[in-house]
Amino acid sequence: MDLVIYGAQGIALGAYEAIHQLYPIRTIRCFLVTSSDGNLDCLSGIPVVELTSFARTLSQAEKENTEILIATPENVMAEIERDLDACGLFCHVRLTSKRWAELRSYHEVCEKDHMPLRALPVGYHRANVHLFMAKFYRDQPLSSGYQMPEWVTPIQVGAVLCEERVANLLDCDGEHISEKNGNYSELTALYWIWKNRLCTCTVCSRQEYYGLVHYRRMLELTEDDLLRLADNEVDVVLPYPMPYEPDIEMHHKRYLKNEDWAVVQEALRQIWPEDAKRMSSVLTQRYFYNYNIILARKEVLREYCDWLFPILEYVETHTVPKGADRTDRYLGYVGETLETLYFTLRREKLNILHAGCQFLV
Repeated sequence: MDLVIYGAQGIALGAYEAIHQLYPIRTIRCFLVTSSDGNLDCLSGIPVVELTSFARTLSQAEKENTEILIATPENVMAEIERDLDACGLFCHVRLTSKRWAELRSYHEVCEKDHMPLRALPVGYHRANVHLFMAKFYRDQPLSSGYQMPEWVTPIQVGAVLCEERVANLLDCDGEHISEKNGNYSELTALYWIWKNRLCTCTVCSRQEYYGLVHYRRMLELTEDDLLRLADNEVDVVLPYPMPYEPDIEMHHKRYLKNEDWAVVQEALRQIWPEDAKRMSSVLTQRYFYNYNIILARKEVLREYCDWLFPILEYVETHTVPKGADRTDRYLGYVGETLETLYFTLRREKLNILHAGCQFLV
């Protein structure tokens, strides 16, 4: 059967790369999208085609012989399935976040660029993991019956802005920037972790790890993975990065105004000039760490936060309008780019491994 991938962003391109590398005999005909607006004309030399135009070119026999892999965020898959059925394309399957991670893990073992955590041997010493899950009072209840691991602690973000409570731990407890959640998004939780869990006088154990996930995006870790961390001297676990064309600078411009990005660049030049000099080399690469999700040894995460938040504070006070006069999550988007920059530049210094990022429904 002909294989078609529905989607034209990082999930779809990542699926194409893995399938192309692992199963080169399988030909992928095209990428499908609902609308060509905001999408490239082709990815990796494969055309990007609107669904309605594609369906009109097929005979009934061709439709029956076309398999469609839906590689999009899971919250829009049901709607895409209805659109496909309406066009007479009934042979389709969802590429869930879990299956996407499995596909990427095999691919990355072969490529060795973004090595999976599960490629490492299981050790004997269980790491002490403190993973905080950012929750917002408007989040809809999960329907999947997800069982939260005992090492995950929910923390309500933007808690100072409302009276409703959806977690026992609040990002307005202790030292915080909870009131800035409209711009910092989940990073108000990372700030809370930094100031209230990482900035302590206690000696850091190499078996102690802290991190951040989201209410609907969970870093996939098993009990065996907790035994892989310390004995393999893992410094950081990040979600598999997503590829974008032509590069990640084009991707982040979808979410950040040019004026805001100019301030980010100036902040780096002022605060971390050595990293600013190397920024262009990172922005011209194709792989991007989405979502501000991370798990790292305590001292590694503290060093990252020491680097990150002065930049965000500079950007907040120097953009027009200033952060206090807007609520468009722009600093959360900046954080994703900065996470990519920071850990890409320190790839030789830190032992960085990767895990799947499960989208919870």
